[in-house]
Amino acid sequence: MSPARLHIVPRTFSALVGLLALAALVLQYVLILRLTRDNVGVVLGTVRFVTYFTILSNIAVALVAFAAAKGQSGFFVQAHVRGAVALYIGVTGSIYFFILRHLWQPQGAQWWADSGLHYAVPLAYWAWWLTCVPHGALRWRDVTGWLLFPLVYVAWVFLRGAWVGEYPYPFIDVGQLGWTRVGINALGVMGVFIVLGLVVAGLDRALGRRRASL
Repeated sequence: MSPARLHIVPRTFSALVGLLALAALVLQYVLILRLTRDNVGVVLGTVRFVTYFTILSNIAVALVAFAAAKGQSGFFVQAHVRGAVALYIGVTGSIYFFILRHLWQPQGAQWWADSGLHYAVPLAYWAWWLTCVPHGALRWRDVTGWLLFPLVYVAWVFLRGAWVGEYPYPFIDVGQLGWTRVGINALGVMGVFIVLGLVVAGLDRALGRRRASL
């Protein structure tokens, strides 16, 4: 296989990952607008849509994947950004699989959106990140920086919840569980971020050393 063709394959994979994320996002957006347009309206329905960490992490996947497919330089192709998105979409899939999937049984189009956002996109992004991305640039201290986004997200969710009385996930529903239980749950989720962040950084360093030795 020629060097030019070897260069095209990762970019094609990147484009497919981006398209998968975009398709799942568009489908979920259409579905949530159907539920909200007759009561809260399009604007508040859109706010509800982007209040889910699932949506934000999938948007991040699409941005990173499309930037890679285009061969762009800049923010979204930086190693620590790609690593952060691996962490965020990994947490999205993990939390859903181990906690949230037992709480409801989506049907029809909602099943497709749900499966795309929580299973297909996380697996596809991790496959791309592990096989098509240069490794060895991440540092352990990057994990600390990656926690800033989920911390800001949690603050936003609590502020919005105090205002409208609505929370995107049942394990952080202050109205139903109270602050003590929600605080414990939030710390548990943050622990997942830390552990998986260390896994991402460790994998990057190990893959970087392996490729340097070849």
